[in-house]
Amino acid sequence: MSRAFIFPGQGSQFIGMGKDLADAYPTARLTFEEVNDALNQNLTKIMWEGPDSDINLTENTQPALMAVSMAIMNVLTKDAGLVLPNVAAFVAGHSLGEYSALTAAGAFTLSDTARLLKLRGQSMQLAVPVGQGAMAAILGLDFDAVKAIAEQASVSEICEAANDNAPGQVVISGHKAAVEAAMALATERGAKRALVLPVSAPFHCQLMAPAADKMREALAKTDIRPPVVPVVANVTATAVSAPDQIRDLLVEQITGRVRWRESVTWMKEQGVTEMIEIGAGKVLAGLVKRIEADVTGSSVGTPAQIDELIAKLK
Repeated sequence: MSRAFIFPGQGSQFIGMGKDLADAYPTARLTFEEVNDALNQNLTKIMWEGPDSDINLTENTQPALMAVSMAIMNVLTKDAGLVLPNVAAFVAGHSLGEYSALTAAGAFTLSDTARLLKLRGQSMQLAVPVGQGAMAAILGLDFDAVKAIAEQASVSEICEAANDNAPGQVVISGHKAAVEAAMALATERGAKRALVLPVSAPFHCQLMAPAADKMREALAKTDIRPPVVPVVANVTATAVSAPDQIRDLLVEQITGRVRWRESVTWMKEQGVTEMIEIGAGKVLAGLVKRIEADVTGSSVGTPAQIDELIAKLK
């Protein structure tokens, strides 16, 4: 059996996430404290007490979700002694989750990742004035159909297919009016639903170019080591290990499409039969089952699930 560890992206956050981990494992608590120190911010107070408006601010959401994933990974590796290359052939993450994957594989330090994700969230938020952009999920149409609709809606404004999440689940992103036009077109052409997403900016489209510039500067100053297992990159849907390539792809990821469906299929083609989601929620485990029905998808986010995974892998 070949296995991949996968790491969630924005949308999986909830108030209270990680609190049970901190209570159960000193290693997890130390992980959260290191993130707080790196950011010079009491992020865990926001994570555990809210309010929703604060945890849903992308500059908080991104490092918070990574912190939960890394708290779990540190329990697995430091407490249980699991060695990542012995238990996983690949790591991958959805959007910001790619940073969690890289950190789990030793390419980034925890503190560097926290600071990068804080900046990433701030830069993405500032790239487009509030109210000018939007994202929407188009359900029931395949990627090529949604891509064509987005292109048709981009008459004078930007609308792009931003996330290819699973068969029949594609997210579009761009100017608000163009996204609304694409939603109407999708409904006319047989989409089951077209839903505006509750996000604060239009991620993964060309409107994020200013954020890409900011991240290029920050990543140029950040040490990146070769990951101990290959990381499947969002924008290529194939594995990458060279630090310079990782750096370039993380910049491209800001404006580029998240090719999650293709990433899961590619890992399956490399022999992966099990994908374990490490972190808050279980969104990716559900997508895995929709993308490749014969690949096992599961999620590990609670102390009980961690203990079960350790018993299975030891």
